[in-house]
Amino acid sequence: MLGGKRILLGVTGSIAAYKAVQLASDLVKAGALVDVVLTRAALEFVTPLAFRAITHREVFTSMFDPNQPEALEHVTLARQIDAVVVAPATAHAIAKFALGLADDLLSTTVLTTRVPTVIAPAMETAMYEHPATQAHLATLRGRGWGVVGPATGRLASGAVGAGRLADPEEVIGALRWALGRRGDLAGRRLVVTAGPTREPIDPVRVVTNRSSGKMGFGIPEAA
Repeated sequence: MLGGKRILLGVTGSIAAYKAVQLASDLVKAGALVDVVLTRAALEFVTPLAFRAITHREVFTSMFDPNQPEALEHVTLARQIDAVVVAPATAHAIAKFALGLADDLLSTTVLTTRVPTVIAPAMETAMYEHPATQAHLATLRGRGWGVVGPATGRLASGAVGAGRLADPEEVIGALRWALGRRGDLAGRRLVVTAGPTREPIDPVRVVTNRSSGKMGFGIPEAA
């Protein structure tokens, strides 16, 4: 599904930005053409060179860089892409997207394009749980955006809670879902059963198999 697709990967200013390099690599391995846009805050955590080495494509950082002529015309970039994924997406970026604010290359491109969009929030638990952030996420979901994560675990502050960036495979799964919403199975309802098989021998013993559950997860993800 990702083969030959042009994906815009937006990276915002979170400590989790380094994980976006792996995400870019996985997208390239899946056959996608990845255009990376780094916000000014993201540049405090990662460098354009890291993404350029992975994607073998230009990395965009500003609308006003004369060395990036395509970046000067954000409408052109918006029309050429097939999907947008913003990972990590900070509370600030999420608020801008929900409110329709456009003050940098990423936000102007997102506001201009109408392609499937997925965001992966990453922030401190208190910021994620704040009513304002939750309201902005609800707004974006209402517009049909995919929201993946955040995961629960140890955060940069040392605290444990919701706010970790979702794993790259989860983000790519959500991106495939967003791209496939108008696919061959669009509108169909599926029932998937999952788990091990147990065949009784007698009231005590059974013949069974060691099921990981991965197939039961993979089938609906692919559908």
